[in-house]
Amino acid sequence: MPLAVCATPIGNLEDVTLRVLRELAEADLVLCEDTRRTRILLERHGITARLKSYHEHNEAERTAEVLPRLQAGERIALATDAGLPGVSDPGARLIAASLEARVQVTVLPGPSAVETALVASGLVGDRYQFLGYLPRGERARVALWDELARWPYPAVAFESPRRLPASLATLAAAMPDRPVAVCRELTKRFEEVIRGTAAEVAAQVTEPPKGEITLVLGEQPAVKGDEQDALAAVAELVEAGSGRRQAADVVARLTGLSRNRLYRASL
Repeated sequence: MPLAVCATPIGNLEDVTLRVLRELAEADLVLCEDTRRTRILLERHGITARLKSYHEHNEAERTAEVLPRLQAGERIALATDAGLPGVSDPGARLIAASLEARVQVTVLPGPSAVETALVASGLVGDRYQFLGYLPRGERARVALWDELARWPYPAVAFESPRRLPASLATLAAAMPDRPVAVCRELTKRFEEVIRGTAAEVAAQVTEPPKGEITLVLGEQPAVKGDEQDALAAVAELVEAGSGRRQAADVVARLTGLSRNRLYRASL
């Protein structure tokens, strides 16, 4: 029997597929991130199942325990608290081990916080990048914003509500005009989407909000004509021997444009 990777609701318990419910009901064992959370989902839909925890602290142990049972033909389902196992949630280790052992793996799709936030933000583009959870440290976040300044398409990330104000502040300093949406408690009763430029949203979100957060960055705004002239001036100074940051600082003071934006756009 295959390992069934089951996507579960990201909030609203009605956002679960009939196929996932059937698999959870018929499995010999359901592995889940938090048995209490999964039991609430099962009880909501009248399902009784044998549950066992599978989370980041016992992944290796559980994988070694469960793999022989899969090879012996047991029917095992893998779920997380919300979304699809293996995507910023436990599950990748068991999936990889099952494939290596030639155990069939079947993925049962369902709700996705990434795609839900992207559509709700109104910032959908031809392509996007998923960043997982944002770095904890400020220096690492600033380095990420430097990287994304050269990525013109939308990007989606998860963030802790506690760190959100600080993350937005550094984002606003790096890319103040970039469109941003903070998606909070998606599909739940108090769902909220805050939209605006990075500077506008950072000014609005100054205290840690409650609930789960998905952050969406829209496409990088095109450089305006006056900025083109400023960038040409930065390039000339660099060619003459000035450091790039020093050149961007000089031109920014003369033009009133953002030093960070000039520096990143000149790279």
